[in-house]
Order: sequence, then structure tokens, then C-alpha cells
Amino acid sequence: MSIRLNALLKSPWVFHVSTGSCNNCDIEVLDCLTPRFDIERFGMVLAPSIKHADVLLVTGSGNRKSMERVKKLYEQAPKPIVVVAIGECACSRGIFIHSYNCPVPLDKVIPVDVYIPGCPPKPEAIIAGVVKLIQKVKEKTKNNA
Repeated sequence: MSIRLNALLKSPWVFHVSTGSCNNCDIEVLDCLTPRFDIERFGMVLAPSIKHADVLLVTGSGNRKSMERVKKLYEQAPKPIVVVAIGECACSRGIFIHSYNCPVPLDKVIPVDVYIPGCPPKPEAIIAGVVKLIQKVKEKTKNNA
């Protein structure tokens, strides 16, 4: 397991899933990949499949159907996997908190490691969240050693 955590420090592969967002957070995530912000300098790249991912990046408030799929994705992911909630909707359901179709927040379905709030969060906030993610993985690695 510690070998996988060490690999996560060098080049984390990120699988992005939208659980019913307005797509503003998704646009900001894509903005992080542009040369202006260049999140790939931290070694992060988008994974083509959950089976190759180190990080599960979730945006959106999560409706009944999408939360079932997020849970299945989490179960299919190789462990350990780090879960990042991006945007107010993923963190706390945002304006959909009283919606009948968004009954529970993401962290009641799967464990969330990093929360990046904002509506939508700016790329600088996402990068700060990535730095916290890397620090958290370093702590896990140190504790497992």
C-alpha cells in the first residue's frame, strides 16, 4: 500500500466525475489544465478510467442516480484513493440542500479527503487544494512507514 502512496506523490492520476453540476466547477477544473495555471506541474494528469486513478475528483450536488454511480466508482477504484470534492455543491449540496432529489451530501456516500469550496472555486483555490492533498498523502505515507 505504501508503494501506491509513494506513486501518488510523484504523478497522481485524476478521474473526474460530475454528479449533476451546472458545469461551472468543471470549467474551472479544465482551466487548471491550461498553460496559465498548469496543474500538470504537480504531476497531475487526467485518468481515462477509474481503474487507473489515484484521485477521484467530484463536482456537483449529487442526485439520487448519480450518487449510486459515484459509490460504484469508488468501489471500483484501486485503494488507497483520495476523494476531492470541488465546489459548494459537492461540499455541502449548495443551493440544492433542500432539494428532494439531492437527499445526502457526498461525504455521507463515500469518504472525502479534501474539500475545495466555492461557487465555482477559482483555479488558485483548486491548486491550493491540490497542495493540501499532496501534504495529506505525505502524512499518510509517513504514518504507514
